[in-house]
Amino acid sequence: MTKSTTDGITQNTQAAKQPTDEELIARFQKGDAYAFDLLVKRYKDPLLNFTYRFIGDLVEAEDIVQETFYRVFKNKHYYKEVAKFSTWIYTIAGNLAKTELRRRKRRKIFSIHKETPMEKELEIPDLRTDPEKEVNTIVTEKLIQKAISNLPKKFRQVIVLRDIQGFSYEEISSIIKVPLGTVKSRVNRARLKLQEDLDFLQEDLEQLSL
Repeated sequence: MTKSTTDGITQNTQAAKQPTDEELIARFQKGDAYAFDLLVKRYKDPLLNFTYRFIGDLVEAEDIVQETFYRVFKNKHYYKEVAKFSTWIYTIAGNLAKTELRRRKRRKIFSIHKETPMEKELEIPDLRTDPEKEVNTIVTEKLIQKAISNLPKKFRQVIVLRDIQGFSYEEISSIIKVPLGTVKSRVNRARLKLQEDLDFLQEDLEQLSL
């Protein structure tokens, strides 16, 4: 048996030994704190990506992820293995994100504060140190995120879950508690809107590079 074959078998064996999410939460419900740490490690980055794409603010997204894990920790016994753990935790994060968006809307309605030009945060890339390709990548990411943020909330949530997080239509239906057909319709409409908005992406980048 060759070394590469042996390595492949070892890797497959190690992968097979990885506990499922459901096994980890079951262990945590029995008092295994390390199982919770493994869940945090497994879900921290995907949840941050999801919440950031949903609400468009990294600091608030980080707060939501922390609150999500706090609620999982506090309410661990509410989870029942009738649904996937990923569905449960994304439902918690999604509800927190929607609550934050509602708060943001109320703040806009009641706020009388007007930003001065000096108060607005501007991010200007340092062209002396950043290669042109990296700058264009940053600009592209910002434009894509802006297009996602401009989507209505119900479309933004499903497009992030489907096309960025990779959830199935059935899983999304369980997470956001709407019928499967509605999920598919919202994803299709969100994709059409994004395609329309991002048609100008290449043109914008070309203008920036002039």
